Amino acid sequence: MATINLHKINTRAPKGFSKEKIKAKTEKILGELDDLQNLLYAESKHSVLLIIQGMDASGKDGLTRDVLSRLNPQGVMVTSFKIPSAEDLSHDFLWRIHQHCPAKGMIQVFNRSHYEDILVTRVHKMCSDKPARQRMKAINDFEELITKHNNTHILKFYLHISPEEQQVRLHDRLHDPRKEWKYNKNDFEDAKHWNEYMKMYEDCFAHCSKVPWHIIPSDQNWYKDHLVAVELHKMLSSLNMKYPTI
Repeated sequence: MATINLHKINTRAPKGFSKEKIKAKTEKILGELDDLQNLLYAESKHSVLLIIQGMDASGKDGLTRDVLSRLNPQGVMVTSFKIPSAEDLSHDFLWRIHQHCPAKGMIQVFNRSHYEDILVTRVHKMCSDKPARQRMKAINDFEELITKHNNTHILKFYLHISPEEQQVRLHDRLHDPRKEWKYNKNDFEDAKHWNEYMKMYEDCFAHCSKVPWHIIPSDQNWYKDHLVAVELHKMLSSLNMKYPTI
């Protein structure tokens, strides 16, 4: 994978793109995704893992709601990985992840993921470079394992927002009653480490890209949702699935 410099990648839709037209296209795709997901569930030969990473307030929760809520909830599961528990820490770092890998026929969403263990841990000096490299190798092996041995198709998304947009969204949580529940004072402190996070993400992209990353411009939610829906539709359509016969 070519070296990725996040500072050089735009966080917004190209100039001239129409919000209304893109949203109309997204609606059409979401309708087709409903049919494709039903086919995935019925055939039960493949599974899908969506890995969603991004800075605080990059729109991970909104993406899950706006793109996947239209699908049959019987066939979609979402796991949000937060700070490891004492039990998690008594096992290897992938132990809590592996338990949530998708069964055949299912779409599993990781809202944050095993990549936190080579991102936030390094930014906050809980993990040095040497063990981080060992974890990267383990991640590559883990993703290869579930891909080859359980027919799991992985899509990895980094939701790319600007630091300016992040600040706007974090401050919204202070003033919008609908968003106050998301407020966490630590998010503002973490935002001060922006450049370190960008460096760690770029290192992650460089060393964990056997399954390629999709860098999704995410300052505008309508464009972010469209790009992710397109990639999921493309992947499901490529599986040549068929309904089982009697």
